[in-house]
Order: sequence, then structure tokens, then C-alpha cells
Amino acid sequence: MTDKIALTPKTHTTPPARFSHGVKKGNILQVAGQVGFLPAEEGKPPTPAGPTLREQTLQTLANVKAILEEGGSGWDDAMMIRVYLTDVGHFAEMNEIYNQYFEDQGLTAPPAARTTVYVGLPAGLLVEIDVLAVLG
Repeated sequence: MTDKIALTPKTHTTPPARFSHGVKKGNILQVAGQVGFLPAEEGKPPTPAGPTLREQTLQTLANVKAILEEGGSGWDDAMMIRVYLTDVGHFAEMNEIYNQYFEDQGLTAPPAARTTVYVGLPAGLLVEIDVLAVLG
């Protein structure tokens, strides 16, 4: 039986409740929903990047990548990326940011699925992203 390992990179705060930023079990790595908080600073509350969608999305992707790397993974192992937006009007801009980011990362085989839904997030936050990765 493979142990489940909780993942919290140094750039992230300790979660405020009993959950993990990411969990790895065997060759499966699930990144919990991440938002655009700047890297953690001891003694300071989490601070959002931004206020633009671009700034928050790029920070959110950096936060997801940090968890993937903490688990020995990377974007090439991503099977599904889910993006949650607070405003349907951000859909086109998000696609542009997303496409450019992964082009810059050199991702040659995009994930098999990407789902975008519209949700409420805490005030000031515009985007949340989670990822399922299978380490190969």
C-alpha cells in the first residue's frame, strides 16, 4: 500500500483547515484549488497578486507549478486542468493567458481535458485552478 503524502511548498502558507495544497499517492498527484496569492511571508496574511486577471492567473499557475514540483511532477504530467472564473467576461482573456503560458512552458501535449466554470471566490480573487497529474 502506497502512503499518501501531503504537499506544501515553502512558497505556500499552511492551509487554514484540514486539507492539503496537494496530495500524492503512488503516481497520482492532485493539486487542490489554488488562487493567485503571492508567495507566503511569515507573519503576514495571504496577499493576492493583481488586481488584474493576468497577474492573478500567472501567480495561480506559479502556485500550481510549485506544488507539482514539490511532488516530483511538472506540467507534462498534467492530465486535467480545471479553471474556475468569477466572471464569464474573463473567459476570452483567460484563454489567451493560458495558451501563452503553456506555449512559454514548452508544453507540447496539452492536458486531455480542461473545464471552466464560474464560481464565487473570496473578495478580490478572480481565478482558481486545480490539476490532476499522473507521474510517468
